[in-house]
Amino acid sequence: MILLAVLFLCFISSYSASVKGHTTGLSLNNDRLYKLTYSTEVLLDRGKGKLQDSVGYRISSNVDVALLWRNPDGDDDQLIQITMKDVNVENVNQQRGEKSIFKGKSPPKIMGKENLEALQRPMLLHLIHGKVKEFYSYQNEPVAIENIKRGLASLFQTQLSSGTTNEVDISGNCKVTYQAHQGKVIKIKALDSCKIARSGFTTPNQVLGVSSKATSVTTYKIEDSFVIAVLAEETHAFGLNFLQTITGKIVSKQKLELKTTEAGPRLMSGKQAATVIKAVDSKYTAIPIVGQVFQSQCKGCPSILEHWQSIRKYLQPDSLSKAEAVRSFLAFVQHLRNAKKEEILQILKMESKEVLPQLVDAVTSAQTSDSLEAILDFLDFKSDSSIILQERFLYACGFASHPDEELLRALISKFKGSIGSSDIRETVMIIIGTLVRKLCQNEGCKLKAVVEAKKLILGGLEKAEKKEDTRMYLLALKNALLPEGIPSLLKYAEAGEGPISHLATTTLQRYDLPFITDEVKKTLNRIYHQNRKVHEKTVRTTAAAIILNNNPSYMEVKNILLSIGELPQEMNKYMLAIVQDILHFEMPASKIVRRVLKEMVAHNYDRFSRSGSSSAYTGYIERSPHSASTYSLDILYSGSGILRRSNLNVFQYIGKAGLHGSQVVIEAQGLEALIAATPDEGEENLDSYAGMSAILFDVQLRPVTFFNGYSDLMSKMLSASGDPISVVKGLILLIDHSQELQLQSGLKANIEVQGGLAIDISGAMEFSLWYRESKTRVKNRVTVVITTDITVDSSFVKAGLETSTETEGGLEFISTVQFSQYPFLVCMQMDKDEAPFRQFEKKYERLSTGRGYVSQKRKESVLAGCEFPLHQENSEMCKVVFAPQPDSTSSGWF
Repeated sequence: MILLAVLFLCFISSYSASVKGHTTGLSLNNDRLYKLTYSTEVLLDRGKGKLQDSVGYRISSNVDVALLWRNPDGDDDQLIQITMKDVNVENVNQQRGEKSIFKGKSPPKIMGKENLEALQRPMLLHLIHGKVKEFYSYQNEPVAIENIKRGLASLFQTQLSSGTTNEVDISGNCKVTYQAHQGKVIKIKALDSCKIARSGFTTPNQVLGVSSKATSVTTYKIEDSFVIAVLAEETHAFGLNFLQTITGKIVSKQKLELKTTEAGPRLMSGKQAATVIKAVDSKYTAIPIVGQVFQSQCKGCPSILEHWQSIRKYLQPDSLSKAEAVRSFLAFVQHLRNAKKEEILQILKMESKEVLPQLVDAVTSAQTSDSLEAILDFLDFKSDSSIILQERFLYACGFASHPDEELLRALISKFKGSIGSSDIRETVMIIIGTLVRKLCQNEGCKLKAVVEAKKLILGGLEKAEKKEDTRMYLLALKNALLPEGIPSLLKYAEAGEGPISHLATTTLQRYDLPFITDEVKKTLNRIYHQNRKVHEKTVRTTAAAIILNNNPSYMEVKNILLSIGELPQEMNKYMLAIVQDILHFEMPASKIVRRVLKEMVAHNYDRFSRSGSSSAYTGYIERSPHSASTYSLDILYSGSGILRRSNLNVFQYIGKAGLHGSQVVIEAQGLEALIAATPDEGEENLDSYAGMSAILFDVQLRPVTFFNGYSDLMSKMLSASGDPISVVKGLILLIDHSQELQLQSGLKANIEVQGGLAIDISGAMEFSLWYRESKTRVKNRVTVVITTDITVDSSFVKAGLETSTETEGGLEFISTVQFSQYPFLVCMQMDKDEAPFRQFEKKYERLSTGRGYVSQKRKESVLAGCEFPLHQENSEMCKVVFAPQPDSTSSGWF
């Protein structure tokens, strides 16, 4: 009796373990054929979610599933056969009606006979404990078709208990979380954790970047350890950070339902799955269940040469201010990314000199190995006859959205080699600094080329003997922003001569708060208060600005305020304006400044009634809950009324992330002798000089000189034409996001977001002895185009959504000073031109045979021009006014 009890308990224990193991994952009954229906559909829209506004398609079929083999040593080791039958392709949007691209076409016509045959061949799935061990299909099947089969097979991978684990399916190696309920299992896949090889890149700067969100939820209804229904939904949504009207959304759904079961094939015998598979069909081969990359062939697409010839007319110099030029530039960059070196070189060699600069912009912006090799072969840096092309190439490198080590290595090689122009040599080093910072931001600080470039910059700065070389390495450091360069910057800031000292302090000004330590601020305080030597007021005011913008202490603020009244007259007025700007714009230092101003010794009429014309003002260009655009203008004059420095800045902020959109600085010195005036303290021996320096999208450009020295000044004054000098001109690829997605359904999706602009920043300084008047003019002309292209491709049908947003505008700043008397008269204006604002949308569905449906929309409005306030007395923000234009919509065949 005891023996029987023991045997009974062992049997029960064994049976319980078997049931527990049996129900780990899905399990099929012996000798049964499960007949199901399956469909997968995809929708594209701009995030509104209305079916009638979407494009997409649905692939549906019947599915037969049968158990071929079960491991005799364990129920949870199974080999199942999955067969798709009666495949059909149709519109998701049934309202398409007569416009449906599938109307009147049979599946073989839509998909192609070979594709359809491959899709309907059975596949085998080896499951152990509900997880995919191996996926088997036939060799040489089209990759896109195999992916669709993988998408269906992946639905059979599940577990019937709650928990978090890692699974490998068509999406890659992903983290998944299961929530098991009575008769139901919910599977949540963390798509951002999926490890899968896919091409793509994005702009690292958050302001110019693209934010995306992806979700995947699959719900299983379980009965008798098998599914009676599966519903999977995967969404991918994205938006451009600084322009929230640019959005897109992909929704992919899968649905599997059990209709009936009937008698099926008998189980095959064998101890190993591999033996059984050979017995079923020796042509089966194990392939990864992870989705594979495929590229659809473009039928009738133009060659790179044909495409260039069709758009080159839009890239003539006279056409660059039009949006069509930027659209053409962006489209050509995309074509160049698939071109070979020889094809690119052929176009470069045959082009005229008028269009070559724009072509160089595009080739460099493509950022492929072929395009880089082609442009380097084409440009001769040993010659000074093609300086414009060399400069356009270098600036395009500086604005590169995703530079690699190969590009940096190429520029280092050029710098070490022979360069015909000293200006180009300086520009090469400046752009090397930019690439170092961008690569470090992308976790590439330890790359060999980056390490070499750092040594080149810091070593060159330490060993520089000529002023020109010192300036060059400081400008490179101003872009690289290397923390290890700060000691050298402090040395040059405090001990260097005027222009070098000023450049070192403005370089320190670009470093983030954590790098402006107490030691750094000690040096800056010595510079401002002239504890060790006399400094120019441009250097002193920059030092003060750094202190005030980086968590100043109570005593630092108090000492700066106490200095007001003891400074030269215009510097007094300038520092007052800086303090008042901090208060009115509620900058971070405003709280500590208000604390200090409670002391009468710091805040009294004697200090705050100082007269002068120097000023500082910060205002908003645009402001919303999630972003802000600001401008700031500060102008410092000499005591004789001649401009010393004007500094115009534009910043864009998204949350805490910022982008230094532009900075244009015009500097002048040593002009007092022209009007028999007395120079200010520390500026008695300065040479006559005027020039302009610019930062564009966080990249410091090579400064330009209006004149240098008295003789050069007189020559320029006598021969002056009044034409402005260009600081930067060209086509820039500013936003660059490319993302390839493997949808769980097996379809391939692509998201492309590109933003380009044609830009022309110029400046001029006019000086009239006869009228005793000086005038500075800074003009920004910009045309911006942002395009998005979302596609979902099955190789035989593609759905897409293309959008385009464009505007053409300008910003001009003019400052006029009459110094025939004191106090001198100053007139400042900053105007924004009226700008058109256009939006285009195109949705389409297209068969590989060429038949397609397209729907297009167009919306236009006008952004009114306005004048921005530059003084605190008139601080009302410039209003943004849109004048809407009639919309247009069209749809039809193509």
